[in-house]
Amino acid sequence: MSADERRRIAVSDPHGHPAELTAALRAAGLVDDEGAWSGADARLFVLGDYLDRGPDGIAVIDLVMRLQHEAPTSGGEVRALLGNHEALALGMYEFGPASDGTPSRRAQTFASSWMRNGGVASDQERLTAERLDWLRALPAIIHDDDLLLLHSDTLEYLEWGGTVDEINETVRVALTSGGADESWLCWERLTDRYAFMGEGGAATARDLMATLGGSRIVHGHSIIADLAGVPPPEVTGPWSYADGLVLAIDGGLYAGGPLLVVDL
Repeated sequence: MSADERRRIAVSDPHGHPAELTAALRAAGLVDDEGAWSGADARLFVLGDYLDRGPDGIAVIDLVMRLQHEAPTSGGEVRALLGNHEALALGMYEFGPASDGTPSRRAQTFASSWMRNGGVASDQERLTAERLDWLRALPAIIHDDDLLLLHSDTLEYLEWGGTVDEINETVRVALTSGGADESWLCWERLTDRYAFMGEGGAATARDLMATLGGSRIVHGHSIIADLAGVPPPEVTGPWSYADGLVLAIDGGLYAGGPLLVVDL
């Protein structure tokens, strides 16, 4: 099967809910009853926010990492993006109050944001070297043929560069060898949202794709309930907006909505 005929699927913002993620992937035919990859040559994109707001973000990370290893054996592929909560978790780990015992202003800022945004202590405690390396290497953006895949619905990505490769490398360096301020900036920029809403939203989306590629943006981060103005339990599928140029897929699991697995 040619690359353009292979099934492409996206899911976003599992936020520490491994059982729900496994169940959603199973319902989509991507994993079997044991949770092993069964998606054949399908291509799965996971758009970030594995951690926080749920009981076990580390189990979510381990699930995605395992599927990345399993999928290629049947011709499939799993690609994962950096979410703002991963940037925050890395900053908390590297520069938070427990990192060196120094109660600096930035350390307290990381700690305050982490606690306010659903940080889970057991996730921090289980950030092994392997998991940290995986998180730091996650791309900020994926351009796949006609799709521009982002975690956040923001133009702040352009502050890191003018191409997908440049943006991804700048973010990687910031999270790998940057200081506390660079790490904080990753969290701050990826927390921005709503760039494609309202009058001018479609033009903004077109401008971003003219710079970075693609003809449709797919993002998580901002939950569909907030974008569409409905209660989270009433969300039943992705939300297309900005003249059909943008597809929001975060059903708002942590807020009582569904974890959407979306065919693209």
